[in-house]
Order: sequence, then C-alpha cells, then structure tokens
Amino acid sequence: MASILSVGVDIGTSTTQVIFSRIDMENTGGYFSVPRVSIVDKQVIFKSPVYLTPLKTQVLIDGAAVRDLVAGAYRQAGYTPADVNTGAVIITGESARKENAAEVLNQLSDFAGEFVVSTAGPDLESIIAGKGSGAYQYSMDNGCTAVNLDIGGGTTNIVMFKDGETVAKGCLDIGGRLIRLEQDLTVTYISPAAQAVADALGAEIEKGRRTSYAVLERITDKMADLLLQALGAKPQEPLLTRIQTPESSWFMPDEPIHAICFSGGVADCIAQPQEGIPYGDIGAILGRSIAGSELMKRFRCISGSETIRATVVGAGTYTTSISGSTIDYADGLLPLKNIPALKLNAQEQADCFAGRDGLERQMRWFMEQSASDLIAVAMAGERDPDYATVCRTAECLAHEMDAALPQGKPLIVILEHDMAKVLGMAMRRALGERRKVICIDSIKVEQGDYVDLGRPVLDGLVIPIVVKTLLFG
Repeated sequence: MASILSVGVDIGTSTTQVIFSRIDMENTGGYFSVPRVSIVDKQVIFKSPVYLTPLKTQVLIDGAAVRDLVAGAYRQAGYTPADVNTGAVIITGESARKENAAEVLNQLSDFAGEFVVSTAGPDLESIIAGKGSGAYQYSMDNGCTAVNLDIGGGTTNIVMFKDGETVAKGCLDIGGRLIRLEQDLTVTYISPAAQAVADALGAEIEKGRRTSYAVLERITDKMADLLLQALGAKPQEPLLTRIQTPESSWFMPDEPIHAICFSGGVADCIAQPQEGIPYGDIGAILGRSIAGSELMKRFRCISGSETIRATVVGAGTYTTSISGSTIDYADGLLPLKNIPALKLNAQEQADCFAGRDGLERQMRWFMEQSASDLIAVAMAGERDPDYATVCRTAECLAHEMDAALPQGKPLIVILEHDMAKVLGMAMRRALGERRKVICIDSIKVEQGDYVDLGRPVLDGLVIPIVVKTLLFG
C-alpha cells in the first residue's frame, strides 16, 4: 500500500476553498500474475472554510489576498508544499475570465508542491464538479445516466455520466452572482449574460437603480427554463446560445437522463429555499426558481454528496489517475509538468505502426503551435500487437521523434492500451544512448490536453498522472 497527499484549490466566482485528500494505491495483482496497481481509497482529510473570493475590481482578482488564504489553509491543515504529491489549482466560473487570472495562478506556484497542476476551463470544471458531487459515482453504482448541474456564482457547469463515462459536457452563464444588489434592491452589478436574459424578457433592470423582486424572479425563472432547455426537455431558443460560456462545449446529451444532481453554492438554496437576498445577489432567488421549476418535475433529482464543495473535492481527489504497471521509463526524469500532448488519430497511428514517415513534420508544427520544446505523442495503441508491429512502431517513433525534438529532450509516448513496456524497450534499443524514453499506458488523452507526470510510486511500478486542459499557458 502506498499513499500520496493531494491538494485541491478552487478559486471561483464567489468563493475560494482548499482541501487536502489522501489517495491510497495498492498492487491488486496476484502473486503469480502481472502487477495491477489500483487506487483503492480516496479520503478528504482537511477542508478549509469557504472564503469569499477577494477581488480588487470587477475584472481583477486580488492575487495576494488569495495567496494569503491558501497559505492559511496550509497552516491550518499542518502541511507544507513539500508534503504535496498531486492535485489541482483551478480558477473557475467568471473568475477564469478575469484579466489577471493567469497571474494569480503564478502567484500560487509556491503552494503547488512538486506536482500540483494549475488548470482551468469550463469543460474540465464540469467533469471535476460532477465527480465531486457524487453524480459520477451514482451513474456507476446504478448503471445509468446521471447529469450534474454545478451552479455557482457565475456559471452552471453541466456534465452527463453514463456508467462512469463522460458522454456530454458544457457550461452556461447562469449563476447566483450575475446580478448583485443592495438590501434595498439597488442593482450594483449586472453581467452581460443576465442583461441578455432581462432584455429577452423585456424586463427593465439597470445598474445604479432599484429593481423589484417581481423583475428578479422573472429573470431567474427564465434562467431555470433555460436549464430545462439545455437538458433537452423542451425546444431550445436562440437565447441559450447567447449565454453559452466561452471556451465550453455545447451540451448535447444523446441518451435519456435517468437522474439529475445539483452542486455549487446555489444548490444549497435549491434544497433549502431562503427568503430575500441573504448574499447580496440573486443566488437565493435563483434557488427558489429552480426548486419550483419544471426541472424538478421532469427529472428524478438525487442528493449530491457535496454541494458548494463539489468542485474543490473533485479537484483534490479525482484529477489524479495512475499509469499501467507494465511501463518503461528512464530514471531521474520525473516529475515533469505541463507537457502538451499530440494525439494521433486512427490513420496517423496506422501510419506509425506501418513505419511510414510524417510524424516529424507533425511534431514540429505542434511544438510551434504549443510554444513548447517538449511534447508527448499519444495514441490508442493495440491490445495484443505482434512483435513485428512493435518493432516497426518503435523504429518509426524513435526516428521521427528523435529528428523533431531538440537535443537532450526525452521521448514521451502515452498509450491507452497495455503495450508500453515492450514498446519502450524497443524504442530504447533503436535509440541507443542518444535519448531517454518514457513510455506509459492505461492513460487516455485528447488533442489539446496537457499532462503532468509524477514521481514513480509503489517501488517504481506506476506513475501518478494528471491530464488537464489549460486555459492559460
């Protein structure tokens, strides 16, 4: 049994949170079988208070104040950055679009430990929140489709899981902080998305002027209706496209939805409706609108294991996976961070397996596009390749990658199917002493993903890995 310490930091539109988790791994293979290492337990061992995200202005996060909050959470938990093995620092919701979001991530680099990633992006947040809320586990336990709606201050991240697989994801600009108010209902802020909803309704609302509960309820009722449209329960109108979050996928479920789950700060206002505007925004009003909407009548609603903490719990416990145990890597290279992955499609993989040229040109183009001099080549691989195919593939990868990469850089190959050890050994044989090789399997990446590779664990059997999508380079 081996354990690693994981941290999750979520800097959201409304709140900032930190958690620490312990991830336990064990070799579950038999005495006479090939080792098979699995993550056997994930346990949250510390939760920070839920802090209000400090802002300098409407468009600037207070990076120094966020850093102080994270430093305080480390002290409360009794850990230092050197103790941390893996995890994620993510800026989510409207905060991800603040002008200095990338700068804030850099200010947190001291707390990244050896292997914590800095990630953002609405699609990734949708998946992380859905795993943290319990929707992911529910879909596996019940063999069904489950949709999680993570409704925070600025956005609603939507993800559908089918038997534990992500089958649809997306994000809409619907959230509790999109309209902010004084207690006398004077509007202090209205986001472009909320203004678009108000304009579509002909509802008059303006910053600096008092509004009414009737106007606010019309707007939040419409937001609830737009969520119903997003789930395919009624015809979609053009307004839905106008409030789609930039950089997100379009949520397109092609399976019947068996259950829905809510997480995020607004989820608590759905489960326990509150009167008035207790948080100085429309969060409580939006919660009441959703609680009384067709959403609750058309779908079976399950209780999430986490609501406001779903994203940070997901970031701290579900971002890390582990490689297969039949892998090949050179000593002294790991850990490595922020490696862009060039994903080969089926035809490109077939060319590589056949020993045909072309990968070098593709790699040079990809390195230019990603502004990186180190990349990983990713592909599905084959389940049981014959020896001749392995040798041809190894020769092709060794020759093409060696020609494309700057001198001294290692060759990194990531496969889905279990063939990394034999392929890596064949590549090293083809290269001699010219390059070091890292060849790992049981990991799926997509074009545009970045990969972090941690230090080997369990006597070098496996490598902890985080696959992520970076919004900021």
